[in-house]
Amino acid sequence: MINKTMNLIDNYYKWLKEKTILTKIKDWIEITTPYIDRHNDYIQIYIKKSKDSFILTDDGYIINDLLLSGIKLDSPKRKELLKITLNGFGVMSNEKSNELYVNANMDDFPLKKHNLVHAMLAINDMFYAAPSHVANLFLEDVKSWMDSNDIRYTENINFKGKSGFDRKFDFVIPKSKIFPERLIKVVNDSNKNTTDSLIMDWIDTKEIRTEEPKAFVIINDVNKKIKQNSLDAFTHYGMQTIPWSNKENFKETFAA
Repeated sequence: MINKTMNLIDNYYKWLKEKTILTKIKDWIEITTPYIDRHNDYIQIYIKKSKDSFILTDDGYIINDLLLSGIKLDSPKRKELLKITLNGFGVMSNEKSNELYVNANMDDFPLKKHNLVHAMLAINDMFYAAPSHVANLFLEDVKSWMDSNDIRYTENINFKGKSGFDRKFDFVIPKSKIFPERLIKVVNDSNKNTTDSLIMDWIDTKEIRTEEPKAFVIINDVNKKIKQNSLDAFTHYGMQTIPWSNKENFKETFAA
């Protein structure tokens, strides 16, 4: 079994070496690795000799690609997640250029190269691919926007519905002289299951409120299209949908 395992490891190293391509670009060497990013492109890093050490960098690719895709990394929670991930791999970041980089010497070069590549993959997956992270970060974006516009709210509120079950709303804005109580749900992906669940929460809750509230659904439409079936369903049950790209039109409705 040990011999078979060693053969597998040898084959892996052989594959890694054969699939790694080096290209000279002025004072830098571009290393094309066999690892694939979310665009199905090969991950590339760049290396340059500096006296007795080496600088390895992604030239800002990973973070700039996320920013171009609408994934912001400027909130405290996202900055902390990024910091924790980078620290775990021993990778540094340049806030001005957004590049990820490490310094290496002849002895630790293999480890530093490995860590940089896998930090790039981990950050890409964490902020873009993982649904749970994206949903939580979108909720944080909504909260940050409400705070910046002085919108009064209570977050993460449970109401006991007519059925006796607890019904959770992400934000509740109290009644004012102009507007009734506003119950807000935040949705990262408007699939059928989510839509049905939100509608049931709303139906079960509004019947036991002393004064009929208004329901709003804030939906993430960054780099995705909101499903028309969901929009129609929310409208049918009296829930007003707010695409995230259209949020500025609702500041007065929430702030009043």
